Amino acid sequence: MKSTARITAIGTYVPNKKLTNADLEKLVDTNDEWIVQRTGMKERRISEENEFASSLAFKAIETLAENYQKNIQDIDFIIVSTTTADYAFPSVACQIQDHFHIPQTGAIDLNATCAGFTYALHVANGLITSGLHRKVLVVATETLTKVTDYQDRSTCILFGDGAAAALVEFDEENPSFIGSHLGTNGDGGQNVYRTHLSTTMHGQELIDSKKMVQNGREVYKWVARTLPEGIEQLLKKNSMSLNEVDWFIPHSANLRMIETVCDRTGISLEKTLTSMQYFGNTSSVSIPLALDLAIKEGKVKNGETLLMYGFGGGLTHAGLLIKWNL
Repeated sequence: MKSTARITAIGTYVPNKKLTNADLEKLVDTNDEWIVQRTGMKERRISEENEFASSLAFKAIETLAENYQKNIQDIDFIIVSTTTADYAFPSVACQIQDHFHIPQTGAIDLNATCAGFTYALHVANGLITSGLHRKVLVVATETLTKVTDYQDRSTCILFGDGAAAALVEFDEENPSFIGSHLGTNGDGGQNVYRTHLSTTMHGQELIDSKKMVQNGREVYKWVARTLPEGIEQLLKKNSMSLNEVDWFIPHSANLRMIETVCDRTGISLEKTLTSMQYFGNTSSVSIPLALDLAIKEGKVKNGETLLMYGFGGGLTHAGLLIKWNL
């Protein structure tokens, strides 16, 4: 089915407080050189005690509306990607509706972890292309530092907080969405998780700290195998080649992981956009953060083709080919 949906605006927000590699040296046995070599990260943004996924989202949406002069009162569906919602319920999407007094809209939170932004865009495209909705607000917002174990030197160096918003509207003449490829490997769920009501998985006991737990080696192996295959399938399904892709925007998990994917696919690092250097791993926020940075730097231009690829806990992944035209 040919898409009739276009991304018409984007906005991002990160908290003011920074957590540098020098700060982390005071918390755990690590150092700047070790962190940069393994992750490419120098800083992350940290939410204050009174900042939550909802409040970060509000500011990203306000930035979108102001920068692109968009009316958000006629939005008819809100999709929020988050794993760190303020509450189990009400959803962050419902808090957004309330905060902006949007009179008539559907509102859901979606949890696809670090693939959440690409999943949410995929759903928004489906809602509009099917004719069910005409103006969908997609939000990714995370306060990962609130669920990070700062005694675990292998994971505490990674995560940061932030939010992003994108507006997707009906446009029959100039759609953004070229194609998609989604996948799930639920048998690897125990390699990155955070416990909730259950503390076992696949019959095995989990570390019940309520903090994120990650087997970095296994996640790396999964990404190195899965993303090149997924990118190949995405291009093949849409009869495209890498030469037709202007920018690759993967989830900014860490630089070494992305370098491996680029090496195995033949994608140039010079054509790869990331956000981890000064924002860390912000889960589903990392792709729109990287995109917004590139727009502000004058890199991404209208008419160019973007290959976005999210991947993370679940284990789940989702790739999109997007024709950028604001």
